[in-house]
Amino acid sequence: MQELLSNQELLWVLTVIYDLGLAILLYRFFGKHGLYAAVILGIVLGNLQGGKVSQLEVFGYSFTASMGAILYSGIYFATDVLNEKFGKEEATRAVMLGFVANIAVMVTLWLSIQFRPSDIAGSALEVHNAISTLASYSPIFVIGSLTAYLVSQRFDVWIFHRLKVLTKGKYLWLRNNVSTISSQALDTFLYTFVWVIAGELSFATAFGIALTKYVFKVIIALIDTIFIYWVREWEI
Repeated sequence: MQELLSNQELLWVLTVIYDLGLAILLYRFFGKHGLYAAVILGIVLGNLQGGKVSQLEVFGYSFTASMGAILYSGIYFATDVLNEKFGKEEATRAVMLGFVANIAVMVTLWLSIQFRPSDIAGSALEVHNAISTLASYSPIFVIGSLTAYLVSQRFDVWIFHRLKVLTKGKYLWLRNNVSTISSQALDTFLYTFVWVIAGELSFATAFGIALTKYVFKVIIALIDTIFIYWVREWEI
């Protein structure tokens, strides 16, 4: 199993399948409420994994990418399905739920590390330190991440709905890809400036990572178009 997972190309494909598959299963069993859950899980897990930057070898090319880039992409699938099946208001509601959930998680993590760890068990300090690492993002990163999410997601919902009206409900592939690819660009490059402003990376390095993340997101957007056509026909 370990040897199988060490194959970066396969691991990337499996993670994409997992991310989209989870959103599809949640929708299948819980309807629009499952899509709400997919958005909340996507933003929370994506941000927790945002600092997990890995060097990937994919199809012979070496990339520096954040794990959050893959997990975050499933959010667009969920909001586009909500927009297509249930309307703009439901998609917007899911975006705002994700926004509030992310704030709640960050506040809860911050509160958690204010409690002193017990010495009753050796693992208590390890757990405390692990939570401290997750909760110790600078305010610039927290505010930047939330801003990029809110701006890009609201734009995604707006342009998807606008294109649906302009095309009179035709060309689902067009509104899915245009809305996702354009809003992904907004999110990715807004967050790039956060790294630069925080002084963590030079503009050139941050832009290189952002470009890689964006390529991954575009590929996933093209892939999820197939699944949106599939689930659109479900009567749930």
